Amino acid sequence: MHYFTFADKDTTLYEASSSLNAGLDEVLEIQKNVPASGENISVSRILIAFDLNYISGSISSGLIPAVGPNPASSSFFLNLFDANPTALATSQSIYAYPISGSWVEGDGRSYDNPTTTEGSSWNFRDGATVSTLWRPPISASGGNWFEGPGFEASMSFNKRTKDVRMNVTDIVDKFIKGTVPNNGFIVKRSGSVGNTSSSLDEGSTDRFGNLSFFSSDTHTKYPPTLEAVWDDSKWITGSLSPLASTELEDLVVYMKGLRPEYKETSKAKFRVVGRTRFPEKTFSTTPSNLTIKYLPSGSTSGDGAFYSIVDAETDDVVVPFGSGSKVSCDSTGNYFNVWMNGYQPERYYTLQYKIVSGSGTADETNTFIDEGFTFKVSL
Repeated sequence: MHYFTFADKDTTLYEASSSLNAGLDEVLEIQKNVPASGENISVSRILIAFDLNYISGSISSGLIPAVGPNPASSSFFLNLFDANPTALATSQSIYAYPISGSWVEGDGRSYDNPTTTEGSSWNFRDGATVSTLWRPPISASGGNWFEGPGFEASMSFNKRTKDVRMNVTDIVDKFIKGTVPNNGFIVKRSGSVGNTSSSLDEGSTDRFGNLSFFSSDTHTKYPPTLEAVWDDSKWITGSLSPLASTELEDLVVYMKGLRPEYKETSKAKFRVVGRTRFPEKTFSTTPSNLTIKYLPSGSTSGDGAFYSIVDAETDDVVVPFGSGSKVSCDSTGNYFNVWMNGYQPERYYTLQYKIVSGSGTADETNTFIDEGFTFKVSL
């Protein structure tokens, strides 16, 4: 299962404009500006927070599994979507930490004239009027955060930028358990408060370019999300028979009861059926192409049937093939569940399938199926 939560608030802190609030900007930026002299380097950092009340309540009720060592535990990913960065270095990394203390998003924009100073900025958590410093008595610290083992997440970029999908499981677990308050994440390059460490990315004279990502105020389909992932598959075959290896070699799938439209507040169960393309003739009173058999089980290492959900217009992968997208089985056939409230309303999505059989053997087969199974999420 993949469940998505949209950002509750976000903004960018700019060192070069230390009192500026950019809470309503459509883009979040991790900048590094290095003058020709190599002096007066300035950077920017991202603040982003998510409401975890539903996730926390669902973990308490058992609807979502808690974080833990077993395969059925939940994992969490911070998703930020590429918004045309500039002058990027060959390789670099960004980091996320839990923010220490509350902050105000504000309603300013980086291009406001005069500058909006109410709301969080490089200097203040709340704005110029109240003037609560991030880290008293430091007057310009660019945020405050917890550090140490279990308080840091990271992601590396090679040659070119890409969308961020950063594993932040340890940090979210601390939010949910109350180890630290949920004030969200600060996302930045490596470097210490005050930008004083020349050996790390923020403080060095190395040029890394400017990363940019769509914010929660974007007018595109790419707002930031926090993604919860867990294996919700169940396997109870009843009296059903498995598809034979020869049937899997030339497989056709179809969907039972696929509706053209689902409400964004709904939880849908999708039924998928697999059969061989050319069934053998039999003397049975039931046609063989109507006999339901089950797909390979995901309980066997490497084998299984998996689904993927793709944006029908852009081909962006929303749910990838993996442990969180295993197909289940009950006594009437194969199925999987989708919670629609994490998807963009008024958009179309396509279901794709991957069938793996005989993993790790000479007879291993991998079948990818895209038959145009499309549905719409509506308001």
